[in-house]
Amino acid sequence: MKIGVIGLGLIGGSIFKALRDKYDVIGVSSSVKGKNISTDYERLKDCDLVFVCTPMNVTLEVLDKLESFLPSTTIVTDVCSLKGFVSKKEYSYKFIPSHPMAGTENSGWESSFPELFKNAKWVITPLNGVIINEQEILEKVIESMGAKIIITTPEEHDKAVALISHMPMVIAQALCENIKNNPLAQELASSGFRDTTRLALSNLQMANDMVKLNSINIKDAIDMLQNSLNELLKEDYSEKASKIKEFRKNLY
Repeated sequence: MKIGVIGLGLIGGSIFKALRDKYDVIGVSSSVKGKNISTDYERLKDCDLVFVCTPMNVTLEVLDKLESFLPSTTIVTDVCSLKGFVSKKEYSYKFIPSHPMAGTENSGWESSFPELFKNAKWVITPLNGVIINEQEILEKVIESMGAKIIITTPEEHDKAVALISHMPMVIAQALCENIKNNPLAQELASSGFRDTTRLALSNLQMANDMVKLNSINIKDAIDMLQNSLNELLKEDYSEKASKIKEFRKNLY
């Protein structure tokens, strides 16, 4: 099987590195140079499967560009952290949206590594008209990187990631703002605060795209968080402590 990877940042680079010893893999990048890496998109025309790993704000443009030279039999997937906005158009090739739930606070080819997806969840949101055999091919390649497949709809995916990723990123930004004018808090901040606010270090372009494209779901998630905080504040200390202990037991 011949596989193409467009965009060799943290995610695309990790896909390239995870698959290059298992398949015939070609990378397309304007900044990364190396064996089997090119700037020429047309080198992908013989690929059976193509991963589009560009920033969200150019993904639609790239998906349109691929129509000019990919045959109708090629399977194409993206890795955007939102699925609704890429699922509104039909393409001449076999497009299956997906999203690997993996990453670090770092970015770029230098930060990518082949084990990034080991034991990670990888969401697939099949569109109408996708043949089961094509989806199985994509799943097999994803599973070869050590990831676990989750199947859902674009709408449900975007609601869920607002709760567990996009809203927490916004909250992490707010927590950092809270200590901006308190030098002592900044000096005392240690592992607990660092872990809680790690998402504030997310790639700025990606964070802006998430907030712009998923704003309604993020607002709903923040409203839910506010309701939860209000409920906790109504209780006395002993009741709150009991609830937190029970919550930790159920979650972990």
